[in-house]
Amino acid sequence: MSPIASIAAIIAAAVVLFIWNRLPVVVVAMGTALALWATQVLTLGQALGGFGDPAVIFIACLFIVSAGLETTGVTAWAGQLLIRGAGKESRTRLLLLTMSLVAVLTALISVNGAVAALLPVVVVMAVRLKRKSSQLLMPLVFSAHAGSMLALTGTPVNVLVSEAGLEAGVGGFGFFEFALVGIPLLAGTMAIIVLFGERLLPQRNGAKMPADLSRHARTLVEQYGLADGIFQMQVRATSPYVGLSPSGIDLSSFPGVQLVAVQEGESAAPLRRPVEDGDQMLVRGHAEAAASLAARMHLSFREDVASGQGEETLFNRQSGLAEVVIPPRSGLVGQTVFPGMVTESGDLVVLAVQRAGAEAGAANQVSGRGIALRAGDTMLLQGTWKALDVHLSDPDVLVVNSPELVRRQAVPMGPGAYRAIAVLIGMVFLLATGLVPPAVAGLLAAGAMVLSRILTVEQSYRAIDWTTVILVGALMPLSTAMVQTGAAQLMAEGLVGLVGDAGPVALLAGLFLLTAVMGQLISNTATALIVIPIGMAAAASMGISPRPVLMSTAVAAAGAFLTPIATPTNLMVMGPAGYAFGDYWKLGLPLLLWFFVVSVFLVPLIWRF
Repeated sequence: MSPIASIAAIIAAAVVLFIWNRLPVVVVAMGTALALWATQVLTLGQALGGFGDPAVIFIACLFIVSAGLETTGVTAWAGQLLIRGAGKESRTRLLLLTMSLVAVLTALISVNGAVAALLPVVVVMAVRLKRKSSQLLMPLVFSAHAGSMLALTGTPVNVLVSEAGLEAGVGGFGFFEFALVGIPLLAGTMAIIVLFGERLLPQRNGAKMPADLSRHARTLVEQYGLADGIFQMQVRATSPYVGLSPSGIDLSSFPGVQLVAVQEGESAAPLRRPVEDGDQMLVRGHAEAAASLAARMHLSFREDVASGQGEETLFNRQSGLAEVVIPPRSGLVGQTVFPGMVTESGDLVVLAVQRAGAEAGAANQVSGRGIALRAGDTMLLQGTWKALDVHLSDPDVLVVNSPELVRRQAVPMGPGAYRAIAVLIGMVFLLATGLVPPAVAGLLAAGAMVLSRILTVEQSYRAIDWTTVILVGALMPLSTAMVQTGAAQLMAEGLVGLVGDAGPVALLAGLFLLTAVMGQLISNTATALIVIPIGMAAAASMGISPRPVLMSTAVAAAGAFLTPIATPTNLMVMGPAGYAFGDYWKLGLPLLLWFFVVSVFLVPLIWRF
């Protein structure tokens, strides 16, 4: 069997297996790479070379940057802005704002970067608005493809066609010249999605959708009876408590008030040194008694939180809440705890204990004698976000909701948010200016996320969607094989020979079909590299300007809608939205037809033959 016949058989088998959807997609992808080696189309180094490709490294780094934005609450903040702007009821407004945002971001940092950054935002939006993620994620990706035609930096294909124009002596394309077709492409894409997307997209969620934790703090404080009567007071320099140890503070002369915790002024961590000016006291009780305590002991109520409101006082950018269950055989069974007690680590405070959904031993807790823990009891703990992350991995307790997940959704612009934004801006600057290759910009940004302590090394490992990385790396050698064996060249030359005598419009139509078909199977960058020289040669033989041919090719390459393997971003949303292989073409085909109209009929009106 010839190499070209082998490639045709491998591609056909891979497409059938993807559509069959019975084997894991990574198995099919790895099988494709190994088949290229087994048939001797590629060497082993070439067949596995995709895993070292800069594009694969860049994609992995983008997942880390996206996780940093999500962990620090930047994505929660962006999601809140989108929800606030769109409203909870308007599907159209929500889609339009989401698609506009991703299109603008794509023009600056490429399709992969924009989708990776906004993917968690849209998933959180779907959870909060109780909408199916499948109705939002494909519109996100497809509008990003359209947005890639708004500026030179939107996709590598734009750079390739601009350089080809310079080499041909007809001039490159300006930074925003692509927007002459990019704006119509985006407008048409948004119109098709708004009008037909709901019927053409499935109604399902991914297998692992996060819970809606946006109201987590309110739920906890209401469950444990802390919604009211919690006050945070700041110690003044003249307070008699200054210099005392936290255990030396006695509120017995203030009936109706109970000391919950003494915290450091800056970190809000439980205090383990003598009290100083600026430290904080959490007390629980009646408002009148709390006001009397503040007046007599020279304490001031915090002005940045609502007085007496447990949610704002206990749950904020600095500190959070966590509910834990005492499992059977826990080492804590039989130990006595009480509200205000600092845990053995010294970083967490016990706020309340419940047994069977009711306050356990209320009289003993209030008197300070505490309650002996039993299996099945629940405790509400409070501490800094870092302390919650570190100490709740203890096997003696079971965490009901991960503090990390709670913080990502419920604490917009949390600790490290501005550092994460600075890293994102730095990466955008490097990508927009082209000072370094994209993979280098991604590595620098991912490294900055770890070095600035936004993410740990372990968190960065977990942030990478390894399914996507393996899929992209395993399928990249397919384009290498098509170029190396001449299969792609043979296809392109045959098509140009077929339509070349029918005029320049027919040439654009033929090149669009070739580019669009190949772009569903291999990367659009590889497709453009194959089609561009063929289109340039055809334009020269017909005596027409190559500029409309180049721009038409760029539009066709952006229309990668019909399969999940067409682009890495199509794969990125496959899991979170629960898409099957056959879901893409239903919405993708109308969009591809619109791209065909723009490429074949609008482009020649702007760039004349």
